[in-house]
Amino acid sequence: MQVLVHFLIRNKLAILYGISLALLLFLLKWLELRLLIIHHTSEIYIGSIALLFTGLGIWLAQKLIKPKVKTIVVEKAVYHPQPAGFIRDEEELTKIGLSKRELEVLQLMAEGLSNQEIASRLFVSLNTIKTHSSNVLEKLEVKRRTQAVQKAKQLHLIP
Repeated sequence: MQVLVHFLIRNKLAILYGISLALLLFLLKWLELRLLIIHHTSEIYIGSIALLFTGLGIWLAQKLIKPKVKTIVVEKAVYHPQPAGFIRDEEELTKIGLSKRELEVLQLMAEGLSNQEIASRLFVSLNTIKTHSSNVLEKLEVKRRTQAVQKAKQLHLIP
């Protein structure tokens, strides 16, 4: 603290000179701005309106150019009449690589059962059914249970 006081006392004249120059510069800039505003008021208003309309034009162009794309995914039940005697395509089953348990899970999914209901019916845990379901979806290369059932029916894996 004493060092600061000693510094201020020693350089008192230089500090006062710097502060007075800063105040003078501030006063000159304020007067210059005031003079600019008084003499060029109409130009400032016109420029402001031009900037406003330019911004409005850019915003409007962005809204008009950018198309609004809305993607709607529609899943429908498609009726495929099955022949009276269903024959499973064993060659396709081995090609896809579904295990017997995964095939059972897929058949129960086709009946519309939830994972919990499938787990109860097969006497296994819910996590086991979730694992089998994800394996079925991966092997059939689909993302949803309904797509898996539809693809399995098309490949004659389930009736």
